Amino acid sequence: MSRPLLLDLFCGAGGAAVGYDRAGFDVIGVDINPQPNYPFTFHQADALEVLADMVEGNDRGFSKNAVHASPPCQLHSTLKTGVTGDYADHLSTVRELLRLTGKPYVIENVVGAPMPDSVLVCGTALGCVDGDAELRRHRLFESNYWISGTTCQHSRKVLGVYGDLTNDDRSNGKANRGWKAGKDRARRLMGIDWKVTDRELSEAIPPAFTEFIGAQLIGQL
Repeated sequence: MSRPLLLDLFCGAGGAAVGYDRAGFDVIGVDINPQPNYPFTFHQADALEVLADMVEGNDRGFSKNAVHASPPCQLHSTLKTGVTGDYADHLSTVRELLRLTGKPYVIENVVGAPMPDSVLVCGTALGCVDGDAELRRHRLFESNYWISGTTCQHSRKVLGVYGDLTNDDRSNGKANRGWKAGKDRARRLMGIDWKVTDRELSEAIPPAFTEFIGAQLIGQL
């Protein structure tokens, strides 16, 4: 029996995609930027244009059972004071277009994003731990299908994965941001074992998150 196909919009280097693959989906990624490290079929395109075409009935040559979207989160991130550049807020546009497609969908974004109907997923509840350290990396997930979140299980030293990564864990000197994981530990905490750059690793979500969400979604399709 063929596996259902999921379209991964704003896909980045594939953190979400690997989780959906483990949950039982075949995955096609779309991003406006080249993604040479994306581990599945990839199409370089504007995700908003792809969604607009879907609303008009043009699937661009590939049929989809479900859609995942991770629109840029910089405007809503708690780390936004360290972000430079111009970032548009596509969240409401993405939500409206997804609703108009009539497809099952999931939207992922950071805590602080305007997603009142979302559930929270925490890394520690899904095994994102390494020895005495844990990765919380709280994220919000919203869907037009029923999904549940997780219950936090915090008990270890908290490590973050963001910014420039060094070889070893280190304090960044800012009490409100705590400790940063070194490169090897960051990979273990994130559960990312394919080739990615430091920036891609910092911007990804752990595959465990979408494996958890995807298992709930696929059971309803």
